[in-house]
Amino acid sequence: MKIFLTAVALLAFMFWGAPAIASIRVEVEGVDGAIRDNVFAYLSLKRYATVDDLSVDVVTRIYERGRAEIADALRPFGYYQASVTGALTADGTNWIAKFVVTPGPAVMLTEANVALTGAGGSEPFLRELIQTSSLRPGSQLDHATYDHLKSELQRRAAANGYLDARFTSSELAVDPVALKAKALLVLETGRRYRFGDVIIDQDALDGALVRKLMRFHSGAWYDSMALLRTQFALDDTRYFQAVVVRPGERDPERLTVPVHIEAERNRRHKYTVGVGYATDFGARARLSWDDRLLNRRGHRLHFETIVSRPIQSATIAYIMPIGDPALEKAEIDLTSSNTTLADVQVRSIDLRPSITRVRGHWQHVSFLDLLHTQSSAGTTSLHDTLVVPGLSIAPLPPAFLGDGGTVGLGHGLFAEILGSLTGLGSKSTFVRLHVRDDWRVPLDRRWRLLLRAELGATLARDFNDLPTQYRFFAGGDRSVRGFSFNSLSPVETVPATPTTPAQDLRTGGKHLAVASIELERDLRHGFGVATFADAGNAFNRFGDRLELAAGIGIRYKLPFVNVGLDIAQPLSRHGSPRLHLNISPVY
Repeated sequence: MKIFLTAVALLAFMFWGAPAIASIRVEVEGVDGAIRDNVFAYLSLKRYATVDDLSVDVVTRIYERGRAEIADALRPFGYYQASVTGALTADGTNWIAKFVVTPGPAVMLTEANVALTGAGGSEPFLRELIQTSSLRPGSQLDHATYDHLKSELQRRAAANGYLDARFTSSELAVDPVALKAKALLVLETGRRYRFGDVIIDQDALDGALVRKLMRFHSGAWYDSMALLRTQFALDDTRYFQAVVVRPGERDPERLTVPVHIEAERNRRHKYTVGVGYATDFGARARLSWDDRLLNRRGHRLHFETIVSRPIQSATIAYIMPIGDPALEKAEIDLTSSNTTLADVQVRSIDLRPSITRVRGHWQHVSFLDLLHTQSSAGTTSLHDTLVVPGLSIAPLPPAFLGDGGTVGLGHGLFAEILGSLTGLGSKSTFVRLHVRDDWRVPLDRRWRLLLRAELGATLARDFNDLPTQYRFFAGGDRSVRGFSFNSLSPVETVPATPTTPAQDLRTGGKHLAVASIELERDLRHGFGVATFADAGNAFNRFGDRLELAAGIGIRYKLPFVNVGLDIAQPLSRHGSPRLHLNISPVY
């Protein structure tokens, strides 16, 4: 009956003059997920769905091909006996192509033989692939599983020095009538290659310094990831504007692969100007200058100034590579700043020598703040000149991890501990710990879960004498949205004077706790939407209440700028919704 109605509709269109076809809607029932996606990828009709100048005859012919195309699309998933029915109907100038798919019984693997021969037959990185593969007897046939295992064995063998590896047998035999299949893969690895001679062609740095940037050495087993990490290390130093790390022709007799490194020196001076806007800071501007090649030992000079409503600062830094030049350095920073922290105005000059070292998967920064600071709140002020030693740690970026792994924590982890003694000039002996981290968890291609946490704690003999920049504040774009920047803080009452009344001022807290959960969805053309909930506060006693807020947001991402717009409503106290806008350039 459906075929008869379809034929009548087509005859009517041909004899009485069909209007131009505006669109074709394709509906597929009976399959979902990856199979459905593959069906749409195979269907010619889907590719022509938005073409508005197709004739009735063309649409009909493309539709008739659809059944065979759908049957072909199901075979990679093991369905060789699928049946497809459907109908093509007209709705004004639009067409509806409907297919109903019955996959039928699946082909099952009765044999799956995967073997390794040659010198690499016992390599764990190859054995692991076989052991974790789902290509096993008794499993449903999946062509993608077979193809993935085959390509990964070849790729991983070559990446680890078995450059002559080849399959002596590779067969996937399917009996669609008996619904049975057999898979056979035999990889002959051949012998393993090592790195040979290394030629370095560059004139910016001492050769010994460049060799410290290499993630391999002559005589080591060949490793393509080591070449890639060397490329990253050379690029990230900013000494070079173009770097090529290229393996040469392998020597099958000596079993070596030479490597040629070409690096073109960067321009010595770099100037950067950036402007942006955020609700926390208002309009802000950043100007920086780098002298990237002070000498052939890799010493650099960096100057940066930042101007915004709450923060004005200028920093000059002298940087010297040590150890691994890509990750380790000695640095001397001199910073002058004028900062508004809630109701406190802070002016300071800070000389900070520091040493950055790598231990395993962690980067450690040992520093010493030689600080002169003045804090003003209402009619009171606090002057301090003190020495503050400290240590901060953060995980290495994944690109620098030799095994390509992570340390199992969020990508934004940062921890710092610092303190001082009255014997070092401080008016109060104190220790301060500050930890923050954030996690980005992909849920699928469009959805992400963003988690953020921040904790701080202070032990102080006399907290009232603690310099304000070592106290904690909460609230703002990267804290508890719904509250203004640094507005969450314990309140200190400043006594009245003959000329001023008593004042309740936010002067910072001993401790900090902030947590945030955000669900984000990507839309088209760089847009995204989000919903979130935040909790946190800065306080002097554990157990004090946390402020709560929730809201929605819009994201817009371009290669050169990121825009975030959030509307957050305080939940723990009465208040109007607060707008949080952040426009940031991407460097």
